[in-house]
Amino acid sequence: KRSSGDSPGDGQALRSSGRQINSKRKATDTEEEDDQSEKKYRKCEKAGCSATYPVCFASASDRCAKNGYTSRWYHLSCGEHFCNECFDHYYRSHKDGYETFASWKKVWTSNGKSEPSLKAFMADQQLPFWVQCTKSECRKWRQLTKEIQLTASLAATYRCGMKFNNIKRVAEVTDSWWHSMLILPPLFKESPASPFLAAYYPDCVGMSPSGSSSNVSLTDGFALHPSVPGLCPYFQPFYQPNECGKALCVRPDMMELDELYEFPEFSRDPTMYLALRNLILASWHKNCKEMLTAQKCALHIIVRGLVRVRCVQEMDRVLNFMTRKGLINTGVLAVKQPLLPERYHFKNVIVIGAGASGLAAARQLQNFGTQVVVLEARERIGGRVWDDTSLGVTVGRGAQIVNGCVNNPIALMCEQMGVKMHKLGERCDLFQEGGQVTDPAIDKRMDFHFNAILDVVSEWRKDKSQSQDTPLGEKVQEVKKNFLQESGIQFSDNLEYACGSTLDQVSARSWDHNEFFAQFSGDHTLLTKGYSVLLHKLAEGLDVRTKCPVQAIDYSGDVVKVTSSNGSQWTAQKILVTVPLTLLQKNLIQFTPPLPERKLKAIHSLGAGIIEKIALQFPYRFWDSKIQGADYFGHIPPSPDKRGMFSVFYDMDPQGKQAVLMSVITGDAVPSVGDMEDKEVVEECMKVLRELFKEQEVPEPLHFFVTHWRKDIWSQMSYSFVKTGGSGEAYDILAEDVQGKVFFAGEATNRHFPQTVTGAYLSGVREASKMAAM
Repeated sequence: KRSSGDSPGDGQALRSSGRQINSKRKATDTEEEDDQSEKKYRKCEKAGCSATYPVCFASASDRCAKNGYTSRWYHLSCGEHFCNECFDHYYRSHKDGYETFASWKKVWTSNGKSEPSLKAFMADQQLPFWVQCTKSECRKWRQLTKEIQLTASLAATYRCGMKFNNIKRVAEVTDSWWHSMLILPPLFKESPASPFLAAYYPDCVGMSPSGSSSNVSLTDGFALHPSVPGLCPYFQPFYQPNECGKALCVRPDMMELDELYEFPEFSRDPTMYLALRNLILASWHKNCKEMLTAQKCALHIIVRGLVRVRCVQEMDRVLNFMTRKGLINTGVLAVKQPLLPERYHFKNVIVIGAGASGLAAARQLQNFGTQVVVLEARERIGGRVWDDTSLGVTVGRGAQIVNGCVNNPIALMCEQMGVKMHKLGERCDLFQEGGQVTDPAIDKRMDFHFNAILDVVSEWRKDKSQSQDTPLGEKVQEVKKNFLQESGIQFSDNLEYACGSTLDQVSARSWDHNEFFAQFSGDHTLLTKGYSVLLHKLAEGLDVRTKCPVQAIDYSGDVVKVTSSNGSQWTAQKILVTVPLTLLQKNLIQFTPPLPERKLKAIHSLGAGIIEKIALQFPYRFWDSKIQGADYFGHIPPSPDKRGMFSVFYDMDPQGKQAVLMSVITGDAVPSVGDMEDKEVVEECMKVLRELFKEQEVPEPLHFFVTHWRKDIWSQMSYSFVKTGGSGEAYDILAEDVQGKVFFAGEATNRHFPQTVTGAYLSGVREASKMAAM
């Protein structure tokens, strides 16, 4: 089957006799006949093509028209044509070139989806390569002779010996209309993305079907994750076919909404964009310890023809966009020169708060090339990340666990720093007071019932408006009454831990609002070294002023004025507020003018959850024989009023050398321990441990600590949740900037990933991107 672009057209009839050609030309081109010295020629028929005298690049046939007359020119781009004679050389079965075309076609159709037309063959196999001279004083584009194959190493070292200047054809490529006159999109060979995308048709993801031997083989319709040598297993930047619902993952065969918004010119045919973006993402994940530049990426653009010039030119824009968005060149990367061009820099930014979100934004902005000052009220950085090493191991007084490592920026930073995470096992034995282990079958059954109750709640809320919302605790109890009472086990502990609050405060309609977005998948891990090592690395080289509580922000003028409690003043073009939700609720910072009503309403519709922690160091590991290497064990309280007291115990040295246990206090138990002395809290905890390990001696702890986030003036909370009558939209409203001058970040501004260090970090990256784009 011949595709329309391949028909030899009028060439057939015209070649039969020279006389016919002459007579036909007499009829059409009489004015040229007047000037006998004028060479016979024919224009390119493609409307809008600038080539008045096309030249055949192929020189395949002995009868090639070169720069002379042919009955039809075949247009690939404004500077690239081949003649009807060379078309025939490959297309006609009796000609010498036919075998070459036929065997190419076989490979193409077995690997790819696009039309194996003769134009595609010419673009893929016959066009010459173009390469840029690497001498700094030259940098001109040169055409390689036909037999030279371009490789990344040749592109990195090529030096031309020519004096003359740029060729007109090359100059045209940079014009915007040139791209619209391109017949076929570029398909790269040997792309760094190739091993990541073996399960896709190459031409659907910007790669040439002739340059890859990948057979699209899907086991039962599902592709397994390709193993890319040396790649961190937590790096899965691309969805595999039939995969969905993974955070920070892109479809390699489709543009995302924000990409379409930024690059509308690729909406009709996204191939060139996808080829570049996939190459960039793959290159970054293969080496995330060094800054990725357009120059490094350009070496891997292996495609024939002038379109390579255009791809190298577009690479800059795509790379800048992905850098600004924090998809590459991010994490703890420190850079020597600004990552983004001048137009993205603005004079200065003040960041309020040196927690995960503030440090993330400051690191991004400084890397982009902006001046940043970070003001922190405490004597230390980290905010709700605060690691304690007094017990011989690192114990996070705040966050310490990573929930779902695949594509998690925390896993990226660990990889960049060579920090190992400890994968948490699945096993968690549940002990009742008295020491007996809960039968795993009952545990499973309770789990099933609890999830069934939540499913009923999910059904109930489908048609409920915000005003019909009720507390989750009430709803769970109501549904539970309709279930048979299986046993005295209390359901709600885990959920109170997850929300950081008693369930009578939590919205039944929106308690799991973020689950509607793709969440992080994969292992849950314990950061045995703590989050602090990452945040200190993030802060390296930043201008952080500690003991600087901000009291007032005046954004009524052209610049924003910030006043601290000791009277010091700063001004900036833009400021980023990353203080915990509670401090906004309690008006600890005076805004002039006041924040918009809509934002204030959102601030008060979210709840500030609290969990406290206790850590105990023992003379020896008394739990080992009973727990048998599990990372944690659960405790079932004897009665509902003891709920939330030490429901789970974590072994803080999974390697099994130190004897340190950490437990949590959640829900109603938080205020009850708030008025106790630390010693009393420890005594309560020891009573529980002695009940759980009744059959043995439980030694007194050597050292301990108890956290007091509730009384910590600069946080007064652990993490946010949606209060009854509120909705997940409040997180988005909190994230809105005010007048393009005051910006907001922090876990309580991240609708997709609230309550986590990951969510806080990503909110900082998001705001840095927003500020740089303005």
